[in-house]
Amino acid sequence: MPSIGKKFIQHVVPGVIKPVRILWNEFIAFLFFALAALAIPSAYRHIKNFEGDPQSFFRILLSCGFALIMFVFGVFSYIHARKISRS
Repeated sequence: MPSIGKKFIQHVVPGVIKPVRILWNEFIAFLFFALAALAIPSAYRHIKNFEGDPQSFFRILLSCGFALIMFVFGVFSYIHARKISRS
């Protein structure tokens, strides 16, 4: 009887793991895109209120940098999900 369970697990688990990994990477990509979208209004507000001092420039740099990094992470996570689905 244990050999039947072992065979079942060997056949079912690989078929389930791949779609779960794809879904996980797509979900993470969505979260990164959402974080990037949440940072855009803040960056716009800081750009609009730019006064020329280093503190204002640092806030712009930080907001735009965060949005850009989250967007890039989202793109790479989505690409990784596509690679998994094609293999």
